[in-house]
Amino acid sequence: MSLKGKIEIAGLTDVGSVRDHNEDAIISKETLGLAILADGMGGHRGGEVASAITVSTIMENLTKKLRNLKENGTDDETGYSLESLAVHDAVKQANASVLTSSNENKQYQGMGTTVVVLLFYDNRFTVAHVGDSRLYRLRDGLLEQITRDHSLMQELIDRGFYTPEQARKSLNKNLVTRAVGIDEAVQIDIQEDIARVGDIYLLCSDGVTDMIEDDLIQEILKENSNNLEKAAAELVREANLRGGKDNISALLARPLKPFPGKNSLFSKFFDLFS
Repeated sequence: MSLKGKIEIAGLTDVGSVRDHNEDAIISKETLGLAILADGMGGHRGGEVASAITVSTIMENLTKKLRNLKENGTDDETGYSLESLAVHDAVKQANASVLTSSNENKQYQGMGTTVVVLLFYDNRFTVAHVGDSRLYRLRDGLLEQITRDHSLMQELIDRGFYTPEQARKSLNKNLVTRAVGIDEAVQIDIQEDIARVGDIYLLCSDGVTDMIEDDLIQEILKENSNNLEKAAAELVREANLRGGKDNISALLARPLKPFPGKNSLFSKFFDLFS
């Protein structure tokens, strides 16, 4: 089902004020309700190769799979929607593609990337992520972090060694514990939730979150809620004003109209009780 006119997506990626090249990559397709962001790592421009391979592989894979997918299906074994499993498989394929390129090209050995993928369908969304690139949601004026970082610092916070405020000042805050393209097996976190018209979803690299605290991100999204392109530009501008120490990427999505699946029991149930 095409989501043309039902999902709005806008984004911007910037090299920042310090780096000499951009290892972030973003890509989206409104008709699929799909947004993808990756933040690469690796010497000799390996990071930008890894992120580019990842976003293009996921986009190509999902463009094919979603076209032929049985709508509103659920996997009996996992309980996830077929859309979620398609996203999971696409990230796995990206992992294999990055690892193959790394093994075949000596200058790119050891490259990898974070990734966060957002897919809308049947008045719902699925988010998949690996690493510390994040998904936020602004709903009723309040910002919520949907994903949880796969990072050493997040593990230390969970164990009580750091507070979130202390973690922001640490030199080790960007050490990720999971990445695409490093090992043959990649552990991917998948979440599903209800999407509401007017929600604003922000996919971003740590070049945004390291420079801008959540309360300012919330303020920027609220002030520019009717102009996603301006919101993305403001996030990039503010990150650069605060040092721009890394590449900066912001990809924003907003449901404009309901988008129920055909004959969807989920949407009928949701409409009944919402």
